[in-house]
Amino acid sequence: MRHTSCSLLIQENADPDVQRDLQAFFHRLVPTTTDTSMSYLVHTYEGPDDMPAHIKAAMLPVSLAIPVTMGRPFLGTWQGIYLFEHRNAPHIRNVTAHLA
Repeated sequence: MRHTSCSLLIQENADPDVQRDLQAFFHRLVPTTTDTSMSYLVHTYEGPDDMPAHIKAAMLPVSLAIPVTMGRPFLGTWQGIYLFEHRNAPHIRNVTAHLA
């Protein structure tokens, strides 16, 4: 991942509630700087979700080793690859693949 405010995850992909619950959990864990509990943060250059997004990305992976078999990701039945956006608004993201 070539960005500092999103992450890559391999997570359950069968139930869309998993994505919603992950978003809700991390928003509760690290709310925006408009929340009084986060008033100590000073990096808000791109808005109140800026520094919280960096904190979330510091806690989660920004690169993955993904097994590939016959040219396809070899994941578990329920697994999917998430680009986990930590900003409140969508952003254009670039992912770099290294195949060895």
